[in-house]
Amino acid sequence: MADGQTGAALQSSEIPMLRAYRLWFEHTRKCDGGCKGAPKVQDGCESGRELWGAYRLARIGRSGAAS
Repeated sequence: MADGQTGAALQSSEIPMLRAYRLWFEHTRKCDGGCKGAPKVQDGCESGRELWGAYRLARIGRSGAAS
């Protein structure tokens, strides 16, 4: 199996909580809207706060969809 296929297989079976954290972390490293270098999530941009909220919901086992 090629490395690209291995990475794709790992991505598809990624734990939702870890995926949400990874998305938030990647956002904060690139964000010029206030997330990069912010000491608190609340100090970041709206997108960063939304990604963090999705991570928090995933951490407790909720999907984030209204029921």
